Amino acid sequence: MQAASPSAALNSLPIVLAVSGASAQPLAQRALQLLLEAGETVELVTSRGAIGVWWAEMGLRLPTEPEAQERFWRERTGTKSGSLRCHRWNDQAAAIASGSYRTRGMVILPASMGSVGRIAGGVATDLVERAADVHLKEGRPLVICPRETPWSLVHLRNLTTLAEAGARIAPPVPAWYHQPSSLEEMVDFLVIRVFDVLGYDLGELRRWQGPPSQPG
Repeated sequence: MQAASPSAALNSLPIVLAVSGASAQPLAQRALQLLLEAGETVELVTSRGAIGVWWAEMGLRLPTEPEAQERFWRERTGTKSGSLRCHRWNDQAAAIASGSYRTRGMVILPASMGSVGRIAGGVATDLVERAADVHLKEGRPLVICPRETPWSLVHLRNLTTLAEAGARIAPPVPAWYHQPSSLEEMVDFLVIRVFDVLGYDLGELRRWQGPPSQPG
């Protein structure tokens, strides 16, 4: 039997999607939807803070139990494709808390500055932070999407520490050269650009091709 190529084996590994307690939860929901629609395997962990943000901003109670949370996300994303496994926010015995569990990479979207600071300090108070620590120590891709403005010197130093440790810092910054006509198009742009960092092609995007020809 012919062995799978290293690239094929890597592409079959799951992606860890972590959602921390910052505003911009619709970005996380859209990222999950696009990943599942693409047939990806997703290990999802939502922090306790994110659960609070869902209630505060959208009046929705996000379940904490993994099976109930999977049903919630399936209903919210409207897709049955892909593979989804949800984890309790403080379950540090979960598979993704171990370096021996292989993944393709991890994205924290959105990332609160509290999570950023604790990860930068090597402190893991929940599964989001532990999984991020695992990806750093194993040298696996870790993409952190901080959702805060302005950034203080403390924030900048924490982000620099993480970048020096191997993480990629990808704040969800909008652009207008693709001429978005709706909030949904802007959300798609932000999410697709984040996953560009991991080599995922999650959807069609009008990418920069240089300035258009001017009339006359």
